[in-house]
Amino acid sequence: MRPYMPPNVIFLNTDQQSRYAVSGSGNPWVNTPNLDALAASGVSFSRAYCAAPVCGPSRSCLNYGRPSHETGVLVNGIEPRQDQPEMCGLFHQAGYDVAWAGNRGGDQPPIPAETDDRFELAFPKGQPGLGVDMDGLVVDAAIDFLQRSRQRPFFLTVPLMNPHDICYAVMDRAPPTADPARELPPLPDNFEPAKGEPDFIRRCRTRQYYGQENSYTVGWDEDRWRHYLREYYSLNECVDGQIGRLLEALSDLGLEQDTLILHTADHGEGMAAHRWVVKLMFWENVVGVPLTVSWPGTIPSGIQRAQLSSGMDVLPTLCDYAGLSIPSGVTGHSLRSAIDDNDAGREFVVMQLHPDTEDLDFAARIVVSRGHKYVAFSAGDRRELLFDRERDPGEVDDLSTKPQAEGILRQHRTYLTQWLAQTGDPFTPVV
Repeated sequence: MRPYMPPNVIFLNTDQQSRYAVSGSGNPWVNTPNLDALAASGVSFSRAYCAAPVCGPSRSCLNYGRPSHETGVLVNGIEPRQDQPEMCGLFHQAGYDVAWAGNRGGDQPPIPAETDDRFELAFPKGQPGLGVDMDGLVVDAAIDFLQRSRQRPFFLTVPLMNPHDICYAVMDRAPPTADPARELPPLPDNFEPAKGEPDFIRRCRTRQYYGQENSYTVGWDEDRWRHYLREYYSLNECVDGQIGRLLEALSDLGLEQDTLILHTADHGEGMAAHRWVVKLMFWENVVGVPLTVSWPGTIPSGIQRAQLSSGMDVLPTLCDYAGLSIPSGVTGHSLRSAIDDNDAGREFVVMQLHPDTEDLDFAARIVVSRGHKYVAFSAGDRRELLFDRERDPGEVDDLSTKPQAEGILRQHRTYLTQWLAQTGDPFTPVV
């Protein structure tokens, strides 16, 4: 074992990438060889979850290690609080050479003003900023940064946009990337909404503002849904190609053994399960994300862990490996013990979904335990849902009203009550 030296760190963050949209998950309809290779060089988590199933709130949780009601980013387009330690600032204060390769939106904390290397690519005004156009530029900037000589370790954030372009593709606002000759994937077994689905979820499919993409699917036939899935898989392959360029440059520069890479996504994608596209929901495809930590020679290789993890764990995990003190008050846990398989992991994780205007007229908290998923709502005709994740992975059989599940239901209510008390979350479930 070589002497411990603080690693270089690359935080690789994709947008809207479900854990089921990488070929390493066993999905035969998508091919992501570079993410598969990254997983083969490190430890991946099969039960990683976002902190919130929407871009801005989730990214703030990644950067601060705290839930969105503490970062202040409840919905997209809100700047986070500036009185809490965040990832870039912590690594800068520790003497790292900090850089951010990519666009920095309003929901991201600022890079410290005294940081020397910063790459912030501005999107053209009036343009959605498609990942197929921008991700290559982001990786160009990241590679340029890697090629610079330096006397101290670096911390590089690489925020890639895709497969987020699927949002625009659903609304016919982006050109297709998929080969038209490519075979259409099948629809998932849980394509049709479950019987007894809460009424406000049905309303969400026609809302016109917050999460409007689902309204564009009204009237789609099955062939159109399959075209959507094919395009989503193609966009995952596009971003995988850019990740491959970054990994190749790291190898060519001889930096692999000295660099820890953490890859995850801000949230997943509906992927046609329950006739749902994009985010803003509790279905597993939406909240389940890929998570891989790689540091050749230090972290085990080719290992998959089943411990529960949260997006809030990213900051404390990176701090732990770099030898930085984990800020007091963060909710996230370092995954280092779980990576070494010395920790059975936590009993549950919680995700937050906040409303935005009357168009999304409910809030929710999503509790995932080792065997079940519990969802509590603030409004609507159905205030709770409970699914057995082992027997019902498609989440079509709600157990919340079944007498035989009463004990499990009470346990998950207790989990949520513990979370609310520990984090000061102001959510009030209506049970």
